[in-house]
Amino acid sequence: MELESIIYFISQVVQILIFVAGCYFFGISIFGWIKKKEGTLKDYPPQKRFAIVISAHNEELVIEHILDSLHKQNYPKDMYDIFVIADNCSDKTAEIASRHGAIVFERINSEERGKGYALEWMFNKIFMMENKYDAIAVFDADNLVTSNYLLEINKQLMKGHKVVQGYIDSKNPFDSWITCSYSIAFWLSNRIFQLPRYYLGLSCSLCGTGFAVDLEVLKKIGWGATCLTEDLEFTMKLALDDIKVAWAHNAVVYDEKPLTLKQSWRQRKRWMQGHADCASRFLMPLFSKSFRDRDLVAFDCAVYLFQPIRFIFIGLITIMMWIQTFYPVSPFYSLRYVFPATVWYVFVILQFFYGPAVILAERKFNLKVLAGFIIYPFYCITWLPITIQGFLSKNNKNWIHTTHTREIRINDLEKA
Repeated sequence: MELESIIYFISQVVQILIFVAGCYFFGISIFGWIKKKEGTLKDYPPQKRFAIVISAHNEELVIEHILDSLHKQNYPKDMYDIFVIADNCSDKTAEIASRHGAIVFERINSEERGKGYALEWMFNKIFMMENKYDAIAVFDADNLVTSNYLLEINKQLMKGHKVVQGYIDSKNPFDSWITCSYSIAFWLSNRIFQLPRYYLGLSCSLCGTGFAVDLEVLKKIGWGATCLTEDLEFTMKLALDDIKVAWAHNAVVYDEKPLTLKQSWRQRKRWMQGHADCASRFLMPLFSKSFRDRDLVAFDCAVYLFQPIRFIFIGLITIMMWIQTFYPVSPFYSLRYVFPATVWYVFVILQFFYGPAVILAERKFNLKVLAGFIIYPFYCITWLPITIQGFLSKNNKNWIHTTHTREIRINDLEKA
C-alpha cells in the first residue's frame, strides 16, 4: 500500500472517531440544560456527621480563609470536625490552622509525597478515632466553601448516594486570561458534563476537591489513590466497584486558578501524566466490564479516559485541514469526501455559540466572560502539546506543588 493511501485511510478513521465521540459528548450534554427539582433542604435535615479533611503543603497564605468559610457552615457545629494535614510543611501552615480551630496532624514523609498519600494517611487515622463519622469531605487549602455546602451534601447522602461531588467554581476568574479560560472550562464542565451524567444515572467525575465519601464505602474498598491525579484514579476505582459519583449542583466550592501560562502548563501536564497513568491501568478493565456486564457507567468512564486521545486527534485533524487549505493536492484533500467543508463550518459555528449559551444558562455571563471566549480557543489549543507531553512522561511520578497566593475571603464572594 502506498504511503498516500495509508495517510488517506488513517485520516478517514481519525475523522470518524472524532465525529462519533463529539456526537456522544454533545448528546449527553443536552440533558444538562433543564434543571430538575429535587426537593428542598428542609426535606433533609442535618443527619450526617462529617470529618472534613484538608491536605495542605506550605499554604500559610490561604489556609485561614478556607477554615473561616468552613466555620460559617449552616450546619450544627457538633456534627462536623475539621482536620488539616500539614503535609511536609516548612512554613506556618500548622500553626495558623490550629489557631483557626482546626485539628492539625503534621505529616513528614519524603518518600511518599503528594496529596493522595497524605489523604490515605489521614483516612486511616480517622478510621481509628473514637468519634464516629458518616462521611469524609475533602478540600484543598486554597478553596473557599459556601455556607450551604454540608447541607447540600447531607441531602445527597440521605437520598442514598455514597459519593458526592460538589460544584467547582473559581474564586479568581478575572485575574488573567488563563484564570478566565480555566473558569470557563470548569463552568462548562459543571453544566454539560457533570450535571447531565447525574440526571442520566451515570457517574460524575471527582474533581480533587469539594467531594464527600461515605465512610463505610471508604473502609470497604480503601482509598489507594496515590497517583498524580488521585481523584480520577478513585473515580475509576469506584466505577469498577459499581459505585457512582453523584452531583450536588448547589454545593459550591471556589477554587484558585493558576495565574500564568507557565503555572497552568505545569499543572495540566501533571493532570495529563496522571490521566495517562490511569488510562493505562483502567481503560481495558472498564471496557471489559462495560461489555461483559452491559454497564453503561463503566463504558462512559472508559470513554472519558479516552478524552486526551481525542484532544490529540482534534489537533491532528486541524493540521490536516490547514494542509488541505494551503496544499490542495495533499493526500488529506480527500477529507472532504467523508465530511464536507460545510459540515465542519457548522460544527465550528455550533462550538462558538454553544459555550457562551451554556455560560449564560449558568448566569456567569458578562462582558469579561465574552472577552474570555475570544482567547479561550487558544487555551484549548495548548492542550494538544500538554497532552502529548503528559503521555510521554506518564511514568514520572514526581508531585509538583501549585503555589497559591490569592487571599480572598468567602464573604467577598458571597456578597458578589
